[in-house]
Amino acid sequence: MSQPKESASPTVSGDAAPIPKDRRGTVDNRRRHPRFPFTAAAEVIDMKSHARMNTRVSDLGLEGAYVDTQSPFPLGTEVRIRITNSSRTFETRATVMYALANMGMGLSFSPPEPEQLWVLQKWLGELSGETPCEFDPSGLEAPQRAESNSVERQRDVLRDLLNALIQKGTLTNSEGTAMLQRLLR
Repeated sequence: MSQPKESASPTVSGDAAPIPKDRRGTVDNRRRHPRFPFTAAAEVIDMKSHARMNTRVSDLGLEGAYVDTQSPFPLGTEVRIRITNSSRTFETRATVMYALANMGMGLSFSPPEPEQLWVLQKWLGELSGETPCEFDPSGLEAPQRAESNSVERQRDVLRDLLNALIQKGTLTNSEGTAMLQRLLR
């Protein structure tokens, strides 16, 4: 099970927008929902200039995400983000809440459409361990030759172990799939 990502006190470099701070000078973390480590492809489009960047998300929560990029959009920029992981895609509008030059930007999501919210909640349920990860090894090639019951039982145990590691977030779906494919050769 993945643990929510705790926000460190990042430093601002270059011409990046400042990170919001509270009256004591510490990073102002007003998140109402936890964020989880999550790696997925992302496309972010500036709604005004239509500038487009293809990048990746490194953490995800119900109300926002952190996007890795060398050239973040300025603070306050309204964007449209599309996140793709496995066969699912989440898309919504968002606002740049902070930007770190040569690192990335924090986005706050606008309320998504119900079908988009379902995708986001599904991912977060899997990341938090509240719902099992959807992993179907049935599409993998089956062994070509007949095996003894002992070897078949060992493969079943390894398959179950890999699925458990994926559900707990220790392995990604792609890592688990690759291992299962090697196992079934």
